[in-house]
Amino acid sequence: MEKMSRVTTALGGSALTGRTMHCHLDAPANAISVCRDAAQVVVAGRSIFKIYAIEDEQFVEKLNLRVGRKPSLNLSCADVVWHQMDENLLATAATNGVVVTWNLGRPSRNKQDQLFTEHKRTVNKVCFHPTEAHVLLSGSQDGFMKCFDLRRKDSVSTFSGQSESVRDVQFSIRDYFTFASTFENGNVQLWDIRRPDRCERMFTAHNGPVFCCDWHPEDRGWLATGGRDKMVKVWDMTTHRAKEVHCVQTIASVARVKWRPECRHHLATCSMMVDHNIYVWDVRRPFVPAAMFEEHRDVTTGIAWRHPHDPSFLLSGSKDSTLCQHLFRDASQPVERANPEGLCYGLFGDLAFAAKESLVAAESGRKPYAGDRRHPIFFKRKLDPAEPFVGLASSALSVFEIEPGSGSMSWFVDTAERYALAGRPLAELCDHNAKVARELGRNQVAQTWTMLRIIYCSPGLAPATSLNHSVGKGSSCGLPLMNSFNLKDMAPGLGSETRLDRSKGDTRSDTVLLDSSATLITNEDNEETEGSDVPADYLLGDVEGEEDELYLLDPEHAHPEEPEYVLPQEAFPLRHEIVDTPPGPEHLQDKADSPHVSGSEADAASSAPMDSSFSLISGDVQMAVSVLIVLGERVRKDIDEQTQEHWYTSYIDLLQRFCLWNVSNQVVKLSTSRAVSCLNQASTTLHVNCSHCKRPMSGRGWVCDRCHRCASTCAVCHHVVKGLFVWCQGCSHGGHLQHVMKWLEGSSHCPAGCGHLCEYS
Repeated sequence: MEKMSRVTTALGGSALTGRTMHCHLDAPANAISVCRDAAQVVVAGRSIFKIYAIEDEQFVEKLNLRVGRKPSLNLSCADVVWHQMDENLLATAATNGVVVTWNLGRPSRNKQDQLFTEHKRTVNKVCFHPTEAHVLLSGSQDGFMKCFDLRRKDSVSTFSGQSESVRDVQFSIRDYFTFASTFENGNVQLWDIRRPDRCERMFTAHNGPVFCCDWHPEDRGWLATGGRDKMVKVWDMTTHRAKEVHCVQTIASVARVKWRPECRHHLATCSMMVDHNIYVWDVRRPFVPAAMFEEHRDVTTGIAWRHPHDPSFLLSGSKDSTLCQHLFRDASQPVERANPEGLCYGLFGDLAFAAKESLVAAESGRKPYAGDRRHPIFFKRKLDPAEPFVGLASSALSVFEIEPGSGSMSWFVDTAERYALAGRPLAELCDHNAKVARELGRNQVAQTWTMLRIIYCSPGLAPATSLNHSVGKGSSCGLPLMNSFNLKDMAPGLGSETRLDRSKGDTRSDTVLLDSSATLITNEDNEETEGSDVPADYLLGDVEGEEDELYLLDPEHAHPEEPEYVLPQEAFPLRHEIVDTPPGPEHLQDKADSPHVSGSEADAASSAPMDSSFSLISGDVQMAVSVLIVLGERVRKDIDEQTQEHWYTSYIDLLQRFCLWNVSNQVVKLSTSRAVSCLNQASTTLHVNCSHCKRPMSGRGWVCDRCHRCASTCAVCHHVVKGLFVWCQGCSHGGHLQHVMKWLEGSSHCPAGCGHLCEYS
């Protein structure tokens, strides 16, 4: 009842009434503005300029301001504002750079009053002074802001932001002479209208263009800004330096931001693209909107609260050619659909678990279960009773930490830093990486590197184009394929080690076949190959050809019912059908009969699928990517691009989490995937201004074309900086990194003497 009485008093004895409604416009809207008495709204766009009356049940068109036979660019509006002191006075920003004022009290059909043509490019924003009826401010794409006195024909002041474009200007509600302006370079400037020569304060607010700003109607120093970085930030301007007090993360570029009346922590936003909804945020809960309006089907271009003392009605215009009135109680509440439970593992093995507070409170007296290494650490935010939707998605967070040292990832970091991926012959790379893995206690990885060296670097091997080997799946100790293989050269105990490892992992006596298709096959029905007089468990093809295989046989489990195989009757081996399954014993017999592998068989071997490639290292993305880079074209064609890209991005993400930036850049540079190799070539454009004359530098050198001075002079030692140069984005002054860091230890002002409070990230 207290809030309703305040609304009734503000409206002169009658409270606002209405419902959620909309009307169709003749063309898309670019901006809207509400009359002082909240009874009318003006809609402006490139092809529309109309005034609508807001009634209880509908919008009623009252006046069309686009009059005349010939279309004029002066009527193509980018912004519109209705004076809050004079209900007959409007101002529009035209796309041709003209600022137009309109007098609704004129008796003629044409309500146009004055034209100001001083801007050279599109005017993005116009704003009336909140208490001065004749003061109008404009911001343009040409980088200038102009203050107009409507009793004169020309502007009275011009403000240069020394930037490419001014996106928004807003007079302060509490400070008579102050206004804020936002720019495409991410800066926000505060100006005193009595001092057009320089701004009072400037700071970098966003990473990218700042599209909008709005002063808080109650807190004198709060300024909300929205930018292309999808963030809404609230700044406290009463402190010595602008202080960020709240930050709201949205899902798209923020085009408009408006504080909600009578609600200190609420503001409304709409997006410039992608997202068509309007959100009302509580800045104390920055990730879940308090309310959401979903009526529009295209980008929302303008929002305005109907009355400065009524938080219930919100008006909006959109590119879908509709004008809507939203009733706050009809808004959907995303917080109701929020999931209060969550589970996540940390990078070092810590486990975070969030659950409803009611569930945690019910079990608050429970003892830690046996698996808890420690008692959980609880984090709980103290709730504000006045906060809306306070009990709908409140969660308590528990964190279970691992024992110190038990989840160390030092081996990953050491491996990434010590691996050699390029710059040496393949054999040296494999030997070096095997040595690194062995020193770190990763014997299986070291053995894999050794096997790769034997496969791809041993003399007498087939060309790389016809080789496609991998380690086996069924054995914990895979064996490489070799062409010329001598039993005497084999390390002693190799067969027994293999049997021992297999007996540990599997009780079956399976026959293992390593063939040229890089697939490890296990057969439950073991055969004893006829004609073998080798006393050991290995049948070796010791011939000179492009491909021979090493067979691991188990004669003790030969199948008695298998038919006897004989030599083929043809002089040349028959061309077998190329299938996905491994070749049968007939194929093996043919190969044993022929001293060389036929061309068709080589083609079949080289075209075998790589679905099981790197089976031994599956799950170790570091090893998979390292092998991809080291082997290069030898295996690239056998693995699809999507799989390679997935491996690379996963490994790069891990490297960046451990802050291994140099290794990450090297992996990107050496990548065999086109989608990955271009990652370090994006977002590298550098816009440099001269620190003396503030003009953009050309790409021809570091000497300014205008003032002919070197732009990279250190502001501390006044010498030319050769190497690492750090500068302030606000004033463009900088110098040697060590000199600037030492200077900032004793002073926060710019060392160049410009008076700017420099900020460095």
